[in-house]
Amino acid sequence: MPAARLSTRLSALLAAAVVLGSAACTSDRRATPPATTAPTGTASSASGSSSASPSASEPAASIAFSDCSRQFQAAISSSRAKKMHFACGKLAVPLDYDQPTAEKVNIFVVRARSDSQSQRIGSLLVNPGGPGGSGVNLAAGLVGALSQQLLDRFDLIGFDPRGVGLSDPLQCISDEQKDRLAAANPDVRTAAGRTQARTLSDAVVASCVAKYGPALGHFNTEETAHDMDLIRQALGDPKLNYLGFSYGTRLGAAYAHQFPTTIRAAVLDGAVDPVTDELTVDERQAKAFEEAFDQFAADCLSRPDCAALGNPRSAVRSLIAAADRAPIPAGTGAHARKATGGLVTIGVASALYNQAEWDGLGQALVAARDGDARKILTLADEYLERDPETGHYSNILDANLAVNCNDSSLQITDELVASVASKWIAKYPIFGPNAAASLYSCHSWPRSGHPLPPASAPGAPPILVVGTVHDPATPFVATGVLAKALGSGVVLRWDGEGHTAYPKTSCITSKVDSYLLTAKPPAAGTSCPRG
Repeated sequence: MPAARLSTRLSALLAAAVVLGSAACTSDRRATPPATTAPTGTASSASGSSSASPSASEPAASIAFSDCSRQFQAAISSSRAKKMHFACGKLAVPLDYDQPTAEKVNIFVVRARSDSQSQRIGSLLVNPGGPGGSGVNLAAGLVGALSQQLLDRFDLIGFDPRGVGLSDPLQCISDEQKDRLAAANPDVRTAAGRTQARTLSDAVVASCVAKYGPALGHFNTEETAHDMDLIRQALGDPKLNYLGFSYGTRLGAAYAHQFPTTIRAAVLDGAVDPVTDELTVDERQAKAFEEAFDQFAADCLSRPDCAALGNPRSAVRSLIAAADRAPIPAGTGAHARKATGGLVTIGVASALYNQAEWDGLGQALVAARDGDARKILTLADEYLERDPETGHYSNILDANLAVNCNDSSLQITDELVASVASKWIAKYPIFGPNAAASLYSCHSWPRSGHPLPPASAPGAPPILVVGTVHDPATPFVATGVLAKALGSGVVLRWDGEGHTAYPKTSCITSKVDSYLLTAKPPAAGTSCPRG
């Protein structure tokens, strides 16, 4: 279930793979979502008061929860969900924490509590990554994935971060714009390609600035972490218990920096590097996707149906080029969709998040080569959170763009993109083009005044940082970097494939669960085998 597929920099240009978990992603990360509108129900008691007092200028945090069990149980449709109580509510938080009594935004929160709960430890707050992934949907998916012993000791808390999903969502990119951006595949080694990429991205930024103005700068990681502390207070928890995937590790690190002494236990799975410069992080991600494709290719050649592609790398590069020249149809009729090279690339990247999808990717590539793009478009739509029936997108792309650009300090020029593109495309021929083009995402974005906080967390307890050796979206090298930057980070390594690790294997699950239950991490450098 966990982690949104978008991770760090989502290409506002073409939403390429070189940006999570996650969402979706750890194992499959595709939880059955609950209702897309705020569930309602009979009122129940509000949460307890906070043990940590807010500042004098900041009103006490509270959530008036209402029962929403029927909606969530129907959406999750599992026997375990029938044995849980769900409560939903909204928490009003300051749009601008420098003006805490001024304008507010609403944060939608769901609490899942097992009917068999006993010896309660507290609440477990979860985030799926993105940025822009829905923590409400993540919590719904985790109901069936977490061990019963965790559900018996913790309330499971999902929240849609500010600007996401059910939390006063940012919506400034039209579905038509998103279709154009996803389909685009400009070659930014050329002046014409750079102009196309910059024009597309600048138009999107202009739409968002026109709609939201200065408020746009307040959708950032620093203030979202502050929201998390108000959620903790509103739930009545003296200390935070947290499980974050992909970008959720960046959010968790920002929380640890600002509130180190209010953490009991925090699991950061699929680390985003908080120290290395942004260009290097982006290049490492392109490289990791390229290496993940090589793993898929080796597996493909072992299966006769997929091996019909011939050399998978050559086949995909040829397919992308052919789709740019003449988009591949998906069905018949005047309104049938077609897959461009940009959409083929996104579909390939989508499947690399999870080894279980490799077989489907092989089938999709064979079908696309034979003139049918339906399966590759299905993969792309999953990545982009696009409804194939209506053509409507969730707002993950809007929120992803806002948070990444507000956090970023990178200055983009045509000269920089031209220089980077020539190097990256030569080294990473499948994912390098989109990685380079995506640099234009924040080209004209106004500076937010809220740069990404450092990850240092003096005074924090041991924080468990989980890394997957062959993770395409958050390369393993970042695991140790984040653990060291925190100062109290402890690395747990998984020798596996795909984006993020928990709860994919019994080894990873048992060690993460033990840490959450006891607040005592495994020995530093502990490694779990692939199986």
